[in-house]
Amino acid sequence: MIIGALLGEGWAAMLANRMRTLLTMLGMVFGVGAVIMMMAIGQGAELMVNESIASMGSNLFIVLSGSSSAGGTRQGSGTVPTLTLADAQAISELPQIAAVAPNIFNSAQLIYASNNWSTQVAGTTPAIIEVRDWQVVAGEGFKDSDIRAATRVLLMGQTVVKNLFGNENPVGKIVRVKNSPFLVVGILAQKGQSLDGRDQDDTVLVPITTAQRQLFGNQFPGMVRMILVKAKSAAVMAKAEQEMNDLLHTRHRIHADKDNDFSVRNLTAVAQAAASTTAAMSTMLGAIASVSLLVGGIGIMNIMLVSVTERTREIGIRMAIGAKNSDILLQFLFEAVMISLAGSFIGAALGVACAYFYSQINDTLVVVTLSSVLLAFGVAASVGVFFGFYPARKAANLKPIEALRFQ
Repeated sequence: MIIGALLGEGWAAMLANRMRTLLTMLGMVFGVGAVIMMMAIGQGAELMVNESIASMGSNLFIVLSGSSSAGGTRQGSGTVPTLTLADAQAISELPQIAAVAPNIFNSAQLIYASNNWSTQVAGTTPAIIEVRDWQVVAGEGFKDSDIRAATRVLLMGQTVVKNLFGNENPVGKIVRVKNSPFLVVGILAQKGQSLDGRDQDDTVLVPITTAQRQLFGNQFPGMVRMILVKAKSAAVMAKAEQEMNDLLHTRHRIHADKDNDFSVRNLTAVAQAAASTTAAMSTMLGAIASVSLLVGGIGIMNIMLVSVTERTREIGIRMAIGAKNSDILLQFLFEAVMISLAGSFIGAALGVACAYFYSQINDTLVVVTLSSVLLAFGVAASVGVFFGFYPARKAANLKPIEALRFQ
């Protein structure tokens, strides 16, 4: 009954000064709306980064061949063919390694019927499916026998399927790659964009021996441009990296005073760093937006102080007929919280609407979670209590006789 009476008194006070109440709520409306919108944008960005990380594969290394130097100009990694299929085989035998896939790649024009599409063609081994955590959603992958025989078969990414075949099933069809006929044996699952924005589905996989002998040629037989390596678990990543470095040092006969003719990069560590940065950005966006809640709270305190001054005689009459200090305190505290929560409801709706509008305009992902809405409401209620307590306490501490005499 007491709570019902307090809510009724609070509602009546809010309706008595509608315009002032509305203007007071605006601080909470914009504050809660900004918090929800910023958290939705930040969490959407974080989810996109996490999806990109997952699409790369887990516990992943990339081993690149060396660089060249001519006329004082140093070229980038991969400009000198120093890695071989034998290196890949040796790495696969290390105790901490789960799977290894050597790679050579180049762009090529694919033709089917009247359609054509330029894409990246990667020569690799069947282990690429395990290394990249990829799935074959139709047909099947190529086999070790295809590597030995250098057969003309290929696996096709979703972007290539869409541009060459549309809605037609490509499995079992013949496409021409650099004027050579290839049989489509399987379709790869969709991966989406990588962290650098590259379309991972715009690719075709062929047996590495086929790529070396029939598509790209290779003036250094057995050489590869890079080796993708999957460690057995995240816990052994550091040990696996050291083992690979030691192995390639020995195999390539590199002296201690010489530069490496290869480089080992931990892609998982790079991806985790990107994820940590995005998570920190999401937290920062929420923190910046929450400053507007502080501004809204100051507005509530200001208007409640004005309300106490205007209603001093009312407070004196209530005290004179038996109201306790705690009753007056709760009355004004409830009014402050009601204004805060009413603004929060409107702000939550506004924040969700603005977040989805932003996603439509910028074609990006936003994530509105229940936890972010509840957090905004919790902070708003706390702001109402915190900033409403001083005016409520001031009202409760008024002397009845002085309050009745107030003009």
